Amino acid sequence: MPTSASDLEEFYKDVHRHPELSMQERRTAELAAERLTSAGFDVTSGIGGTGVVGLLTNGDGPTVMLRADMDALPVSEQTELDYASTVDGVMHACGHDMHVAWLAGATAELAASQDTWHGTLLAVFQPAEETAAGAQAMIDDGLFDRFPKPDVILGQHVMPAPAGSIGVRTGVITSAADSLEIRLFGRGAHGSMPEASVDPVVMAAAVVLRLQTIVAREIAPAQSAVVTVGVLQAGTKENVIPDTAVIKLNVRTFDEGVRRHVLEAIARIVNAEAQASGAPKHPQITPLDRYQLVRNDPAVVDRVRTAFREHFGDERVVDIPPISASEDFGSFGSEWQAPSMFWTVGGTDPVVYRQAKESGRLAELPTNHNPRFAPVIHPTLETGVETFVIAASAWLAA
Repeated sequence: MPTSASDLEEFYKDVHRHPELSMQERRTAELAAERLTSAGFDVTSGIGGTGVVGLLTNGDGPTVMLRADMDALPVSEQTELDYASTVDGVMHACGHDMHVAWLAGATAELAASQDTWHGTLLAVFQPAEETAAGAQAMIDDGLFDRFPKPDVILGQHVMPAPAGSIGVRTGVITSAADSLEIRLFGRGAHGSMPEASVDPVVMAAAVVLRLQTIVAREIAPAQSAVVTVGVLQAGTKENVIPDTAVIKLNVRTFDEGVRRHVLEAIARIVNAEAQASGAPKHPQITPLDRYQLVRNDPAVVDRVRTAFREHFGDERVVDIPPISASEDFGSFGSEWQAPSMFWTVGGTDPVVYRQAKESGRLAELPTNHNPRFAPVIHPTLETGVETFVIAASAWLAA
């Protein structure tokens, strides 16, 4: 039987209350496995650490893979919801709890309606999207060898758009992302004797300011790039000039040539500022993680967009521009060499969204990764279940 709306809502709230960080999603994985087992799937757990795969074969036909990510973020929740996180400093601030509920609901519905479709359904609950490690961990753990190759791979993400709306795009939909750690070396001294130092704090400040000129002065206006410094750490006391400073930054790009230029510019600026400061040692630039571009297959988009518009109506299915956020969803399609599509589902109260738009205050709405990010449950929950079912049925019912 398909799960009831109230049961799925309570499941979503339960996952939200108990967030788990990347590669620690043991409880969430157990809940996902239980849902799949109850729906009649053959379930394999522990893939790539905490990944879960459900397989349901219903006669001859195409194989469709549906994917949801499970991990939360090291963010302290500030939503004041009655189902807020019970884990200090950890929150489902990106919406992966909604993704888990969507896939649980969709698999239950598809399993209960096997007289309407034929083929094979592959449900993947993935760990560690937030660290760009989960998809690759599942692949490295034999995902491609242990399960049938999909004819199509489908995924979706809740976003701060009007709840009930669906955003689709052909081609690149999410950016490539590179995270780096930069360690700058100076020479420490007493704060009263700066002449005895090579101050890494000043060096780091100069680097941070100069990095902003990459996008402003080196990237053409028709191209796109984002360079964000999220961490600047140096020193432990106000009257001590430290030996080192650490910068952690994130780069988003939509073109490989632009990506290479930005990364080369970062290295050039970091090394030049260190040399200009008389640093006693060359800086260390260490890659932290990388997300590849997510590209939607045109033929898949055409079929799914048509199915969405037939089901939801043209007004709810909108074409969207590329998103500067990043995803490791693309690894499944690119490495399995299977066509894929990723789309968005709005999660913001439509009235709140409209009022914010009319007043020019859209930027003030809580976005993913914000401690106040909280998708409205209805119609977000129902919409995400329906989109998965409709997209999968575009193949399975053929």
